[in-house]
Amino acid sequence: MIHSMTAFARAEQAGAHGTLSWEIRSVNHRYLEPHLRLPEAFRDLEGAVREALRKGLSRGKVECTLRFAEDSSGRSMQIDSQRASQLIAAAESVASLIKQPAPINPLEVLAWPGVLVGDASDPQALNSAALALFHETLGELKKGRQREGEELARLIEERLDAITQETATLREQVPQMLALQRQKLLDRCAEMQVELDPQRLEQEMVLLAQKSDVAEELDRLATHVVEVRRILKSGGAAGRRLDFLMQELNREANTLGSKAFDPRSTQAAVNLKVLIEQMREQVQNIE
Repeated sequence: MIHSMTAFARAEQAGAHGTLSWEIRSVNHRYLEPHLRLPEAFRDLEGAVREALRKGLSRGKVECTLRFAEDSSGRSMQIDSQRASQLIAAAESVASLIKQPAPINPLEVLAWPGVLVGDASDPQALNSAALALFHETLGELKKGRQREGEELARLIEERLDAITQETATLREQVPQMLALQRQKLLDRCAEMQVELDPQRLEQEMVLLAQKSDVAEELDRLATHVVEVRRILKSGGAAGRRLDFLMQELNREANTLGSKAFDPRSTQAAVNLKVLIEQMREQVQNIE
């Protein structure tokens, strides 16, 4: 199964001490590049989160954000006397350096982080709940990447069908185009009232056929198309392999364009390059 690198997932869980919520978003990137935003109280989770990402994903720039809204309703509030004393001592030390300092406001002391605390939450239980919720969110992200990957594979298959049709049409038209070139040469000689040596004519046509022989390029295009289909079917981390094949397909289309000697073959080369470029843009998002 093919997976995209672009997806978003969010999960939320309310508990006795507050509400945990995870947001994970990923975009295409050459390698796996995680970026974590965790509250200070949950820093111990960083190693486990990175390991889960490493096992679950192979490529993509992944941003993981954890939020915790603490619920203090129904919980007794207490003053951390030691922290409050330290804060007051620091404020008095600064006040001694100021002429006519304003008195210390008790409410401002209470508003300082860590001075007014509720019943202590169990940090281990919160970490366990946050990690379990992360695994759930990561699972949703992977499902989203899979759904988008299926759509990308469908779009690529459509372009492969068009390439197959384009090359088959060109293969059928090559003899007609050579015959047309032969007739044009004969018509030009007739207009100029020049008698053309039949042997020389055949030599010129042989040279033209050799220069315009695109059978090898068409065969290689067909081979690459088969390989792209095989990779799409086998799934896994296929983005880099598909990107390489896009380069090879584009190389063959360029060679076709350089050998074009008829408007139809020129147009076919242009059509192929457009289809390949459309596939290449989609492949950039595949894991």
